Amino acid sequence: MLLIGLVMLVGPYSDDVILAPDKMQNFWYKWQLAEPTFWTRFTAWGGYASHQIAAWSIIWYAQHKKPKYSNNLHDFNIIALLINAVFVGLHIIQTKIWYDATAQDVHEATSFGSVTLMLVFILIMENQRRGMFFGKRAPLLTEVGQFLRRYHGYYFSWAIIYTFWYHPVEITYGHLLGTFYILLLMLQGSLFFTRMHINRGWTVFLELFVVIHGMAVAIVKQGEVATARFFFGFFLIFIITQMHGLKMKLWQQLAAVMSCAVLMAWYYPAYSTIEEFYRAFQVPLMEYGLLFFMLLLLWPIYKVSSLLSKSS
Repeated sequence: MLLIGLVMLVGPYSDDVILAPDKMQNFWYKWQLAEPTFWTRFTAWGGYASHQIAAWSIIWYAQHKKPKYSNNLHDFNIIALLINAVFVGLHIIQTKIWYDATAQDVHEATSFGSVTLMLVFILIMENQRRGMFFGKRAPLLTEVGQFLRRYHGYYFSWAIIYTFWYHPVEITYGHLLGTFYILLLMLQGSLFFTRMHINRGWTVFLELFVVIHGMAVAIVKQGEVATARFFFGFFLIFIITQMHGLKMKLWQQLAAVMSCAVLMAWYYPAYSTIEEFYRAFQVPLMEYGLLFFMLLLLWPIYKVSSLLSKSS
């Protein structure tokens, strides 16, 4: 919260900035300079690269120490927290002075997709504990889940830091919610090998916070219909998968199912269409479809890495 307060205190950021005109109908990211310079690009990409290398280095260092999970912070946790705090501060200053980010050079789908894939990886990693479909484990995911649990820190770190430096710092409520979410994920990523890192209530909260941010962005870009699509789509994923890892009682699970059903039965006839009702299932279909695709991709990689480890 202190960092969000700092973001608001240093702002505004784009009042005197000329933004680039819309060059495409879909996935156009508005907050980028009309005339970027060498220094605007250098500070954005240099900040991102330095942040990423520092984060990967501390993950590597922690893994090679092979510590046990603890209720207290390890030395590398403190270093990771300091690294993230320093680079968050640098990005605030960099935006204030140069107002640029990596969005200038890469498509918005890369930022959206990196976090989406991270959520899919979490589903795979948690399959052994909470199941995939109504508490039932999906077959073939055990080995892939073990592979991801070992190496997921590197990908998660990339997805979080890449997304953070993709956006300039801004004080619209959509940006503030996104920045707050990224800061929470950075906090989680800094707490590896602590009990908090694997606290089930905390981790599901992080999974579900994307709903709040997604709805906020949808309201601005696409209006109420897309917002409902995000809300009900992620509510369905919670019912199908996530709630089964929370040790909820049967009546609580039934209450969640009934709440979703009642809300959908109320909203779609009164405020939307049958077509939009079907689109409420797009988010879960996308996530579970992507999960199947990643299984086909990662299972052979896991097998090859296992063979190489045994041969060496």
